[in-house]
Amino acid sequence: MSKFRNIVNDIDHFLSERDSARENAIKKARDVIKFSGWAITAVHKGDLKEAREYLDNTERSAKELLNMVKAYPELYYSGMVYNAISEYVEARVFIDIIKGSDLKGPSELGVQPVPYLQGLGDVVGELRRLVLELIRKDEYELAWKLLEIMEFIYFELRKLDYPEALIPGVRHKADVARRLIDDTKALIVDLEKRHKLSREIKSLLMNH
Repeated sequence: MSKFRNIVNDIDHFLSERDSARENAIKKARDVIKFSGWAITAVHKGDLKEAREYLDNTERSAKELLNMVKAYPELYYSGMVYNAISEYVEARVFIDIIKGSDLKGPSELGVQPVPYLQGLGDVVGELRRLVLELIRKDEYELAWKLLEIMEFIYFELRKLDYPEALIPGVRHKADVARRLIDDTKALIVDLEKRHKLSREIKSLLMNH
């Protein structure tokens, strides 16, 4: 019976370590999500310097998170970790697009492929927010360019014909992206026409 007791004690030790790793990972995942959100908000405020600082904190926290769970596959590939890493990827890719920097893949960022795709899908929503702000400022040329990027991301995601179990959430994000793109394109076309008509009317009035 002593051998059985030792076996159970070993299992208990393993589970205790895993539970501790899980608790620490949850806290670190919250940091990743928090800093990612702040970085994206800074972009929308037009403060890229602040966004870069928050992104540095995000990247550091993401690396710490993955190091915490790398010895535990059930945590490393868990929804909790995927969610945090996808938030990091979303912020990183979004900022790189705005800055015109080269986009880095999952291996270059040191993250798993699936949350990379999940984060990529969410970038479309952030680009739409920027497009709406550009429309408000009558900056239609740049709005069209961002819409092209939104469409490019969508088409690339739609190429991935794999079951939900292999790329959880990615197909849904692609479907959401398609709707956002359609709505955004219709909005740009409509408001740009109104803007041009308004300018033409003003021009006619000034010449009479």
